[in-house]
Amino acid sequence: MTALVFDGMKLLDLAGPFEVFAEAARFGARYELEVRSSDGAAVRASTGMRVPVDGDVDSATDVGTALVVGGDALPTSPISAELTAAAAALSRRAARTASVCTGAFVLAGAGLLDGRRATTHWQHARLLAAAFPRVRVEPDAIFVQDGTIFTSAGVSAGIDLALALVERDHGEEIARSVAQSLVVFLQRPGGQSQFSPSLALPRPGTPVLRQVTDAVAADPAGDHSVTALASRAHVSPRHLSRLFRQELGSSPSKYVEGVRVDAAIRLLHAGQSVTACAQQVGIGSPETLRRMFLARVGVSPRAYQQRFRTTARDSATVLDDEDLVEP
Repeated sequence: MTALVFDGMKLLDLAGPFEVFAEAARFGARYELEVRSSDGAAVRASTGMRVPVDGDVDSATDVGTALVVGGDALPTSPISAELTAAAAALSRRAARTASVCTGAFVLAGAGLLDGRRATTHWQHARLLAAAFPRVRVEPDAIFVQDGTIFTSAGVSAGIDLALALVERDHGEEIARSVAQSLVVFLQRPGGQSQFSPSLALPRPGTPVLRQVTDAVAADPAGDHSVTALASRAHVSPRHLSRLFRQELGSSPSKYVEGVRVDAAIRLLHAGQSVTACAQQVGIGSPETLRRMFLARVGVSPRAYQQRFRTTARDSATVLDDEDLVEP
């Protein structure tokens, strides 16, 4: 296992997976861990911590897995040719290649994701898709495998990916033992959407469509049937549906559903019950909100609220209708 590091790297992107592989060794797995930079010089992480390396990429042998970590600057700053060349060279020496978080931008810059499915941190998934149109980005995935290439979501998702690799290499029992020892999920429930503060719905460029989406955002619980929205925009329902598909890749009803779930997320953050959220955002029943939440966020509203409630809140849980719904 050889990790490629660089100045500005996220320390957890390296430490998280390496702790998984090191812990796996306690249960009988065999991994040799090393850290390399493009030129063999030590690097500084985003924390300012100095990270020593075992050498440069060109001297790496028996790589096994090439792991490219992420960094805050990768999505918004030019990636050096030296870094992408190092990633490509390390990948050629490896049986499989993986990235953590925004390390996917390095793999994409090296051409290693062309024609492949991939993921990255939810904040940067759209940017990855726009910057590298040959990459099929899956924004909600915790990690994605396409052939011998693995990409993972933001920061701690590198731990999820490392556990999956341990399971592939040495079986479920060892992977479960590692997860239990590190007190993490062997398989994290839900996707990345649950970690986003909102669904980050796209904003249209066409003025007539922007007028409609702004009205929906201003009053999620209002009457937003296709007929009502078309009347507001002074176009036919058919034409409005066509505009939604062309600009937003969605039907009007699915867009409204997304806005309502987004509004429910904010209310859950504020401590509202699932029943109250459903009523206030125009969804109606907690059962309907639960179905929408599972489809869009990957977890139920109650599970989401418990996962992201403030640490200052009392741990006691007040039951509401959503707790009575069978899974």
